[in-house]
Amino acid sequence: MLHVTRTTSDNLDFRELVQLLDQDLSVRDGVEHAFYAQFNKIDKIRHAVVAYYNNQLVGCGAFREFSKEQVEIKRMFVRPEYRGQGVAQAVLAELERWAQELHYTGYVLETGKKQPEAIRLYEKSGYKLIPSYGQYVNVENSVCMQNQA
Repeated sequence: MLHVTRTTSDNLDFRELVQLLDQDLSVRDGVEHAFYAQFNKIDKIRHAVVAYYNNQLVGCGAFREFSKEQVEIKRMFVRPEYRGQGVAQAVLAELERWAQELHYTGYVLETGKKQPEAIRLYEKSGYKLIPSYGQYVNVENSVCMQNQA
């Protein structure tokens, strides 16, 4: 059974999965990883979720305020052996619910062209492509997306 729990970036399970995420992205992004890593520090993230399947740690995600109306979805990861089983969708849905409870009305995110499964998840969840924002402007690998509550 899948269970998703709200927490903070201080949670050790969240930190464990973020380390695995960073290892995966390091391989996918190659030399570009250092550029992205500087924007993915978790020390300022106060809203994180972790997912457990039959008490096994399987996935995570987080958000931070992007504007007064929107949050930025960050640090989404599911262990490879649990992908395709609805874990990422459950994590994303919980993040969106939490943001709505805090009166945010939309979500933005950045992912990479080298993460096609992430792009498919977000498209399936109603996210649409938008122009690259902030530090991602003119970054060839970046894919920015948005959705409304």
